[in-house]
Amino acid sequence: MPREITYREALREGLDEELAHDDNVIIMGEEVAEYNGAYKVTEGLWKKWGDKRLIDTPISEAGFIGVGIGASMLGIRPVMELMFFSFAYVAFDQMMNNAATCRYMSGGLIHVPIVVRGPANGGTNVGATHSHTPENIFANMPGLKVCSPATPADAKGLIKTAIRDNDPVYFMENTLLYGEKGEVPSNDECENGEFLIPLGKADIKREGTDISLIAHGRAVITALAAAEILAEEHGINAEVVDLRSIRPLDEQAVLDSVRKTHKAIYIEENKPFCGIGAQISSLIMEQAFDDLDAPVLRITSSDSPAFYSPPIEEAQLPRPNDIIEKTLSIC
Repeated sequence: MPREITYREALREGLDEELAHDDNVIIMGEEVAEYNGAYKVTEGLWKKWGDKRLIDTPISEAGFIGVGIGASMLGIRPVMELMFFSFAYVAFDQMMNNAATCRYMSGGLIHVPIVVRGPANGGTNVGATHSHTPENIFANMPGLKVCSPATPADAKGLIKTAIRDNDPVYFMENTLLYGEKGEVPSNDECENGEFLIPLGKADIKREGTDISLIAHGRAVITALAAAEILAEEHGINAEVVDLRSIRPLDEQAVLDSVRKTHKAIYIEENKPFCGIGAQISSLIMEQAFDDLDAPVLRITSSDSPAFYSPPIEEAQLPRPNDIIEKTLSIC
């Protein structure tokens, strides 16, 4: 029987395997070592690997992200944990201006194999300054790669690949997913003895024929819930496409799905203005317009700062009923 582990455990397993795979892999961040991580993703790794491989940092993202970028230019493969991706803005110059452009400006001589990971989501009632979803901001910058896994298997497979990549990879998780369980292949079940998922390859989480529900991150789970209700109560067979990797983007998987179903809705917890869904909508309209039977629709977080009130914030994020309502409007 396939084993089930949590999203948190899958990330930890991937990090542990990469620490074993390459002596140059280190983990840095606030409370990642002695205190087992703010979200217990790195629990037990400090005791196993010691002070030189897991390093607790001061509360200074600008400082330790800068240190990580410098170390990566010299051959280290740092995995930097942000307690919230909202705090990335403190290190914006380092993450956008330095990490993204160094390889290009050095003529390919200097690589920046750094991973910056941590939660990028709302829905946890921690206020507007701790609830940003900046995947669209970072994906806008050439030279950066951005992932947003929705399942434990994707979390493990992508974190391992991200650590081995020679470019900066910004790995955006969701605190609401850390405790969710899912099937993750053991290494014994994998052809090459380990579980890896390539960057830039989307996944069809549910096959369908009537409409394409395209999403990333926790919005994939919301789309799957909506798809089940659409099938049971309305006889609509929705296909759910999980981008997994936002940049590089698997354009072909999106286009193939839309050409099969002829309708599409993009679902994301990102804001609507210049969001990932805007890019996907443009892609579909430009390259699959003649295959569409209805306009491409988008469901996003509301265009406002994250609300602190739990019931209002819940209404601010995409819900299955939102997807069902929009689907029925075009099916």
